[in-house]
Amino acid sequence: MSDTSAPREGRLSRPHVSTETATRPERAAPDALTIGRRLRHVRQGAERTLGDVAAAVGMSPSALSLIENGKREPRLSVLTSLAEVLDVPLADLLATAPPSRRAALEIRLERAQRAEQYSALGLPTVRVGPRLPTEALEALVGMHEALASMQSERAATPEHARRANAELRTRMREADNYFGDIEQAAADLLAGVGHAGGPVSRTSVDRMAEHLGFSLVHTSDLPNSTRTVSDLANRRIYLPQPEAGQHDARSLALQALGHLVLGHEVPADYAEFLSQRVEINYFAAAVLMPEKELGERLLEAKAAKDISIEDLRDAYGVSYETAAHRFTNLATKVLDIPVHFMRISADGVIYKAYENDGIVFPADATGAIEGQRVCKHWTARVVFDQPDLSRSYQQYTDTRSGTYWCSAFVDRTSSGLFSVNVGTPYQHVKWFRGRETTSRSQSRCPDPSCCTQPPGELTARWGGHAWPSARVHSHLLAAMPPGTFPGVDDTEVYQFLERHARES
Repeated sequence: MSDTSAPREGRLSRPHVSTETATRPERAAPDALTIGRRLRHVRQGAERTLGDVAAAVGMSPSALSLIENGKREPRLSVLTSLAEVLDVPLADLLATAPPSRRAALEIRLERAQRAEQYSALGLPTVRVGPRLPTEALEALVGMHEALASMQSERAATPEHARRANAELRTRMREADNYFGDIEQAAADLLAGVGHAGGPVSRTSVDRMAEHLGFSLVHTSDLPNSTRTVSDLANRRIYLPQPEAGQHDARSLALQALGHLVLGHEVPADYAEFLSQRVEINYFAAAVLMPEKELGERLLEAKAAKDISIEDLRDAYGVSYETAAHRFTNLATKVLDIPVHFMRISADGVIYKAYENDGIVFPADATGAIEGQRVCKHWTARVVFDQPDLSRSYQQYTDTRSGTYWCSAFVDRTSSGLFSVNVGTPYQHVKWFRGRETTSRSQSRCPDPSCCTQPPGELTARWGGHAWPSARVHSHLLAAMPPGTFPGVDDTEVYQFLERHARES
């Protein structure tokens, strides 16, 4: 499926960003490679042979060759003797700069080929000698350094991950979280299996997989680092047993199919991996809650001034979070209503968020909001204080960017309690069920006196007398796990596929 350039219709994939090799700092002391190249440069400049110089200092030509090739680090006494024989100051042999541009390229190639990253590829090394053309040397050095740069980008640091999230959220906001080609791909798949409307059953998902030439296999031995595994050779998609997973089996299957339908390739870095993850989630939701049918339902609800996320959840048999996410896809496109969405933990930490209604989320210097803590007076946090956590909670909140009406619901997971929140500016609340709520609060954040600064009397009593041990959200601070697909153990995956291929 081809991508479109229209800002409200295009895919989430990042625009191409060129990278440049970082400038290398000067080394504080010469290494064996640099010493060897300087020694060879001086010897050849003096028109002395390897055997001649080796004999003059009492060593074998092969030993001197190892020094010149940077494979043996010479003792200072040996270097002193070599400097005397070649009639140059010792400092010339110990200088940190390569003696020529050609020598600098040779040193860079040697270093690259000796790196663990290159050894792990299992490729032969190229002999660096006078017969290797300079153009070929430049090309090899460029490819090695480009590979090193790509590997560095794939090892997503916390800052890299936060920036990728911020960039992705910007693209979602610019498109009002509506992506027409993904909607069309979902509609085409539904039409391909003759789905007539209504909730999509597991049987329907099986038919979709068959339509694409795949079979769905539920198993209890998926690798721990995976949610699903697709066997592209034998055209099978392995899923967890329904009772073993926390996710809707239909969603997991559709997400795996989404990679195929959307034509995804192996992600180049974490940002592309993240974009692909968001796209398959969008695709799965668009299949489970088709645009045409859902759009008509939403227009009817708007006309009745009775829009409710709970109704969408119940009508399509999906989770509240899926229904809330899907609502944001069509809210602005179909209903002309700006909205925001949040998923936060019980202690207020943001895990997911989206907005095109002007609300100001807390953010760090990179513009990322994941890991930030929202105000205690926002609906998404007040919902945890309600006596009945099985019901949604509505509230008006006055914030520095305006007044918002929000509806929040507590989601119980194996990782704890989370709230899912959907909100809209005050002028659009007339279309929603729950607008009659009398609950209201005021947020002055980021003013510390709002909710982050303790009251004066408590500070006076306990300031300097408390030392809490923080519960750190390590997954938000640590570097992303390495690998093409972050955190996935390739060995486990290949062993899994090999085992199941033998059994079939």
